[in-house]
Amino acid sequence: MEKTTTFPLRYSAYIISITGFLVSLVLTPYFETSYLFAGIFGALAILGTYDVLQKKHTVSRNYPIMVHFRYLFESVGPEIRQYFIQSDTEERPFSREQRTIIYQRAKNILDKRPFGSQLGMYEEGFEWINHSLKPTKIQGSNFRVQIGSRCAKPYSASVFNISAMSFGSLSANAILSLNTGANKGGFYHDTGEGSISRYHRQPGGDLVWEIGSGYFGCRNKDGSFSPERFTENATLDQVKMIELKLSQGAKPGHGGILPGAKVTPEIAEARGVSIGEDCISPALHSAFSTPIEMLEFIDQLRELSGGKPVGFKLAIGHPWEWFAIVKAMLETGRKPDFIVVDGGEGGTGAAPLEFINRIGTPMTEALLLVHNTLVGTNLREDIAIGAAGKVTSAFNIARTLALGADWCNAARGYMFSLGCIQALNCHTGLCPSGVATQDPSRSSKLDVEDKSQRVYNFHKNTLDALQNLLEASGLRHPSELGPEHIMRRVSKTEVHAYLDLFPFLAPGSLLEGKTGLTVFDKYWAESKPDSFDPPEFVQQLRETKLR
Repeated sequence: MEKTTTFPLRYSAYIISITGFLVSLVLTPYFETSYLFAGIFGALAILGTYDVLQKKHTVSRNYPIMVHFRYLFESVGPEIRQYFIQSDTEERPFSREQRTIIYQRAKNILDKRPFGSQLGMYEEGFEWINHSLKPTKIQGSNFRVQIGSRCAKPYSASVFNISAMSFGSLSANAILSLNTGANKGGFYHDTGEGSISRYHRQPGGDLVWEIGSGYFGCRNKDGSFSPERFTENATLDQVKMIELKLSQGAKPGHGGILPGAKVTPEIAEARGVSIGEDCISPALHSAFSTPIEMLEFIDQLRELSGGKPVGFKLAIGHPWEWFAIVKAMLETGRKPDFIVVDGGEGGTGAAPLEFINRIGTPMTEALLLVHNTLVGTNLREDIAIGAAGKVTSAFNIARTLALGADWCNAARGYMFSLGCIQALNCHTGLCPSGVATQDPSRSSKLDVEDKSQRVYNFHKNTLDALQNLLEASGLRHPSELGPEHIMRRVSKTEVHAYLDLFPFLAPGSLLEGKTGLTVFDKYWAESKPDSFDPPEFVQQLRETKLR
């Protein structure tokens, strides 16, 4: 191959900078403005020299100075797509239409639309709720659900609450705003596994205390569970329920670490850890190792809390592990008061790409499995079900309740109500809206009085919209919603109600062995109440490629 003797154009910016710098220096005695040009060209020449001499980035060496335009455009690529290219209805991860309706409801401004829907009503997957020719009139939208009716201190929860987001992941002002809004609106605020901070307690809003594998707020120095510390927090009047986190939708089966550099005195105070030391959330709980032990632990938490409802949150993975928990309920008679199903589409501040995209069952299938299992074992009436997974609108709530949930939680929806612009910088500490950052120069700009009112508005206006949907459907309460009310287009010419599209078990049918569904027929009988281990035939499959 012949060598190219001509000067490569890719070095043009570098050579022009050096030439401009030298020319500017020569002209400085004659023109005062030459100093300015000499400074500009000199800085560019230094940058180009660094690009050529460094050895980490080949592209920089081949395209000195010019490469930085690429880096600039690459860094603002998500913003360019989001604001200038993306359509109003493209849900990646939330569409402009979804964000806009939250902003409008949070700001208490007109949320109406002109000229008809932008959605493709004849595209596969389009969903709607059927209306009635005999609409109802409901007095108020403060819809509640009773949780823990067997407990000494049951809780009447809103059907739409703030999902788990820890102080540390969110800023102090964000937590203050969320809890102040929850207190004003009479709905609960899940603490996340980062425990109860001073910013959760100050406004006085209802709390669901989430306890993860790190046992933050109720741990000994070695990271094990502390009954004494648990009792101190669990008996606070503000704490209404206890939620044991088995896994979360965004990164199930994955532990976490908050580096010591980020463990401030306030975070250390809330979590019960040392200032400046790494804060570790193990992938596994140390307080139990089997389904039966887990239910015993839940009973212990209920007793120590003074009789408050105690449940657990999980993202569905291996079906036999979920079945093992239910079998343990049947064998021991011990039951949680509620279960929160976290869909695989759940959000988080930071998680590996494969976990965000490919780990965890999406909410629809996960909720159906949990609801059907409890119905099929005659446990459903004793255990309330909450669900979370991209719930941002009244229709999202309605379809989720129709699938079997009693109430919904939302995290990112309430973040939008705080002013989140989906900048996708949650993991960098550079959140432009001051929501997902511990940088006081950013978070201090988030006005608590204003944003807490927006949180309240978003909740109220979303439930007002739910009230309108129910009235149009001829219903009087969200509890009346069922799979017969939600329709889905499965092709250009075919439509099915959820009732016909998804399988729903009859009460007790799983105990009788009459489900006709593969997941139950294959794994239910093989699951064991005293172990999360896979069935024997699954273990054997893992030892060979001969399927």
